[in-house]
Amino acid sequence: MDSALSRCPDCGAEQAPDLLSCPSCGRLVHAATLKKLAADAEAAEKAGELSAALIAWRDALELLPPNTRQHAGILERIRGLSARVEEGGPQQQGSTWKKGAAGLSGLALLLFKFKSFGVLLLTKGKFILLGLTKAPTLFSMLLSMWYYFLIWGWKFGVGFVLSIYIHEMGHVWLLHKYGIRATAPMFIPGLGAVIRSGAYQSISPVEDARVGLAGPMWGLGAAAICYGVYVATGLEYWGALAQAGGMLNLFNLIPVWQLDGSRGLHSLTKGQRWLLAAAVGATYWFTSTTTGDHDVHRQNVFLAIIGVCTAFRAVAGEAPKQRDDFGLFQFVLLIITLGALASIHIPMAARMR
Repeated sequence: MDSALSRCPDCGAEQAPDLLSCPSCGRLVHAATLKKLAADAEAAEKAGELSAALIAWRDALELLPPNTRQHAGILERIRGLSARVEEGGPQQQGSTWKKGAAGLSGLALLLFKFKSFGVLLLTKGKFILLGLTKAPTLFSMLLSMWYYFLIWGWKFGVGFVLSIYIHEMGHVWLLHKYGIRATAPMFIPGLGAVIRSGAYQSISPVEDARVGLAGPMWGLGAAAICYGVYVATGLEYWGALAQAGGMLNLFNLIPVWQLDGSRGLHSLTKGQRWLLAAAVGATYWFTSTTTGDHDVHRQNVFLAIIGVCTAFRAVAGEAPKQRDDFGLFQFVLLIITLGALASIHIPMAARMR
């Protein structure tokens, strides 16, 4: 064990390998690495590469002792860069009119992004395909396709797994934008997929909420494209994929445990959570139609759970004081559009149930 100890070059005191600063004189153990990371971050920021700058600053934060001036300074730098990366920006305190205008502008931006999802798939195609170059992702994806093929047939199995993949890559894409390292998805047959990421001690509630809802947003885009093909061709296979995508992403919006909906609530105040619960209730009501055989659409189960859990966390859960109007509109839009997609009646989907 003694051989693992090193000596501080300033005071000569022994220091364990996992220490971040000398216990005697306070010298930073990784001073040279920190200096290089700071230079890399400054250069990246000057070049306009904000995500690269964030990666360097977050790496530096890992090498600094908490509750120090340097740690606080870099954390503040990360917050500033993150606000620049954040599309729509953090909402500032102000009058009711200003907050309402901020929310409407956020909704307009979100609708524009949704409308342009096809363009996003083209411009981000290289990134979307990146995960398929990773052997664990590709092999686990093929295994999941085989699993769903045995249940629903090969065409639906392939489409369903690709929908899950696009959902997960939405998380990965936004994590990368915030300068947080993340792995490609790993599929678990019958359960979905997971990704691993780091630097979560430096992530803010708004960042966490955006990353959480990025998956359903990309999943919504994939489901909407399937629905568009269904409308254009009349092929029930595409309609079934659109409905399945709506239900899959609604499930992920349940605000419990580590699901996306739980993270999406992190930036919402108690009052905004009540507004979200009301929106969920309205969506539940308007999508509670029945088919000819009196079969109530199953997505209402997810909507009911989302509404109850959201109301509970508005009463009992911890919530920020600062409003996040963009996050609220993003969550509401997901509830309404995914609820609508999940409620469409597809004969093929009814037969599969």
